[in-house]
Amino acid sequence: MEKRASGVLMHITSLPGKQGVGTFGQEAYNFVDFLVETDQTYWQILPLTTTSYGDSPYQSFSATAGNTHLIDLELLCKQGYLAKEDFETVNFGDDLENVDYARIFEARRPILEKAVAKFMQSADNQKALAEFEKEATWVKDYAEFMAIKEFFGNKALQEWDDKAVVRREEAALETYREKLKDVITYHKVTQYFFYQQWADLKAYANEKGIKIIGDMPIYVSADSVEVWTMPELFKVDAEKNPLCIAGVPADSFSDDGQLWGNPIYDWENHKKTNYAWWVYRIKEGIKLYDLLRIDHFKGFSDYWEIRGDYKTANDGSWQPGPGRALFDVVRDELGELPIIAENLGYIDAKAEQLLTDTAFPGMKILEFGFYDTEGKSIDAPHNCNKNSVAYNGTHDNEVVNGWYDNLTDEQKAFVDAYTHRHEGEPITQTMLRTLFATVSDIAIATMQDILDKPAESRMNIPNTVGGNWQWRMLKEDLTDERKAFLKDITALYCRKNTFK
Repeated sequence: MEKRASGVLMHITSLPGKQGVGTFGQEAYNFVDFLVETDQTYWQILPLTTTSYGDSPYQSFSATAGNTHLIDLELLCKQGYLAKEDFETVNFGDDLENVDYARIFEARRPILEKAVAKFMQSADNQKALAEFEKEATWVKDYAEFMAIKEFFGNKALQEWDDKAVVRREEAALETYREKLKDVITYHKVTQYFFYQQWADLKAYANEKGIKIIGDMPIYVSADSVEVWTMPELFKVDAEKNPLCIAGVPADSFSDDGQLWGNPIYDWENHKKTNYAWWVYRIKEGIKLYDLLRIDHFKGFSDYWEIRGDYKTANDGSWQPGPGRALFDVVRDELGELPIIAENLGYIDAKAEQLLTDTAFPGMKILEFGFYDTEGKSIDAPHNCNKNSVAYNGTHDNEVVNGWYDNLTDEQKAFVDAYTHRHEGEPITQTMLRTLFATVSDIAIATMQDILDKPAESRMNIPNTVGGNWQWRMLKEDLTDERKAFLKDITALYCRKNTFK
């Protein structure tokens, strides 16, 4: 990990542009140029995986397949797979500051189908696809899963009408492979487009000295290709229904706790395979990103298991996770890895010990640190440690303006005094100064705070469905003054990227 560096948290979907959602197109390259211009080192993003009901990148149909909403149509046009008129007059959404997922879900599919058909007309392209399939060994199962899922009206795996194909009986699989071969091809080719465009964008960023921090959710969805093809890795019944699900008990986000709905891993079976799937999954993550943030790291020391007859997320119990053994195997197989541990939530002595044992940098959230006006919080700026990544907040927290507005008068007075806030200084700038001044090796600013955006720009409210993951920046919001402020605090607090 670089020492004394900084970066920006901004998901691809939040980039500006004319396609209804941020993509891997020109605006992504412009964002890299902005990071270079302001002397940043890191671009942190959310998971690039597919999204399902609720549009969350943490509930995906696959641990590996990419979100096809991010495929840029202009780039496909430049490659000759689309004509401008195929997409230029399409309405992808009327609100430039919010993604209309329902609309882009409907609008993008026929356009991508045209691109796939054009792509498949070339023998060279068919060879390139075959090479991609050899490398991306997961894509065959994924494409079949999605094609069959669509055939059953996009219903969840457990609700498919044909239980023989839920159980993966070979005769049933062969029937659907033949019946749905064109749709299967569509899903393979769009994954090829996704991975090609992402590889080009990441290469551009790396050439400019920008490193990508990616995100690996700890769990996969019950409605996923992994549960379909590898049910032995999860606590599910013969029809792939979860016997117990993941979540957390009552916390600051919900008195009833959080019901995530993901199936719990059968850790005994993972241990029997010497954690082969985890080694594979982390290896794939390191291919995609330069640093890998592992979500909900607490779940590896012990996890909250909610039984099938639950009424709320509080109807559960703590169960032991794989602990250090998993990461020892990963280190033996893959060597020392650039991993960041999301050590937030119920961080007890057991979770702290796992973080110490792995030596991964953990995370500090300064917003949490100011609730205690005596400065005793482990997230207070003076309690940050070098081997950590500091944030004012992440995608799950309020943006600084919303957070500050909701503080008590006593808390606001404490923040203002502690940070030496100047009269008239926007609280976003105050908190960004404080963040960059911490001793944490890496400081990551959210783009909303750099742009001084209001509470409504928050990316996600945990334990809620709908209205999340929608925020997009407007190009004109990124003024020269905001760039200059970011560049100045990066230099002042010795976080300047020395790549150039």
